[in-house]
Amino acid sequence: MRKTECLAMILAGGQGSRLGALTKKIAKPAVPFGGKYRIIDFPLSNCANSGIDKVGVLTQYRPLELHNYLASGSAWDLDKKEGGVFILPPYAREKGADWYRGTADAIYQNLNFIDLADPDYVLILSGDHIYTMDYSWMLEAHKRNKADATIGVIEVPWDEAPRFGIMNTDKTGRIEEFEEKPAKPKSNLASMGIYIFSKDFLEKYLIEDARDETSAHDFGKNIIPKMLADKARLFSYAFEGYWKDVGTIESLWQANMDLLQDKPPFELDGDWRIYSSNPSMPPHYVGPEAQIKSSMISEGSMILGTVENSVIFPGVRIGKGAHVMNSVIMPSTVIAEGATVDYAIVAQNCRIESGAQVAGEPGAITVVAEGETVAAEAGSKQAG
Repeated sequence: MRKTECLAMILAGGQGSRLGALTKKIAKPAVPFGGKYRIIDFPLSNCANSGIDKVGVLTQYRPLELHNYLASGSAWDLDKKEGGVFILPPYAREKGADWYRGTADAIYQNLNFIDLADPDYVLILSGDHIYTMDYSWMLEAHKRNKADATIGVIEVPWDEAPRFGIMNTDKTGRIEEFEEKPAKPKSNLASMGIYIFSKDFLEKYLIEDARDETSAHDFGKNIIPKMLADKARLFSYAFEGYWKDVGTIESLWQANMDLLQDKPPFELDGDWRIYSSNPSMPPHYVGPEAQIKSSMISEGSMILGTVENSVIFPGVRIGKGAHVMNSVIMPSTVIAEGATVDYAIVAQNCRIESGAQVAGEPGAITVVAEGETVAAEAGSKQAG
């Protein structure tokens, strides 16, 4: 394998339990987003746009659909002869090894792959965040600071800071203290779960952590605090763009709604394009009595009813007299005649029958699980 300066490792094995019914059959990074994408498209596209052409994707929970989606990596221009996307499920690196026990253990179990790539630096990413970021700038900052590790941070509202790992830094950006979900945070610089490590430095700590039977084998809980205790050169890298952890139903719904603004917080096309792997489908069809307002309508869809402030994925059918408002309708779902869907996320391959109602409200979004049918005689499906 050709040597590379920076190898990316995407942690994509999460179950996403807080997304409830949406992740019963698929891993969180494979959840559809934004009309034609999946969540993992964002770190993959960021890598491709940043000039990082060798990417390991660490999968675990219900990986088959994600594996099929990633394929050779050609959708993201990552099907290089000496690079590309490498799918890395858990395997028995040593006797007794099983599933990844934590984020650090996931990387530890793939040290052989890292050694084969022989990078100078290792970029570790989460597969379930929505953002656009040029990692090459962060790498340049890492080099300029002669850092052992660099951690991406973003300012969050002070009232939300207790939900995050918080970095306390000096005036140069060097990290002096890390607090995991502090009740009374000293700063509002939240970790984005984006790390750059000098390769040999990272391996040393991963090997030590693997031998520690008391460790949770997690970067935030174990690796970063140990590095700070050893007075290593850890620096923050401040990011000022849009970033959303879509780990809850409400945050996933809101991130989709953010795309419906007249001036959305980030572009899916343009100089920093978000790439995806999608089947070729015919153009969408809008019927003569259809009404559409402030919505995204994807290819292969048929709209005969009313759609307002919603994101409609490919292959969706919305019947005459049906009303879809403030909702996310995922691929190949049917909203039959006279049905109503409001403040909801409807997963793929569902059917909302004639006259049925799926009703949520702001802050309490209703979810319909993949493949589910909601019948009119069953009454309305409420948030919960």
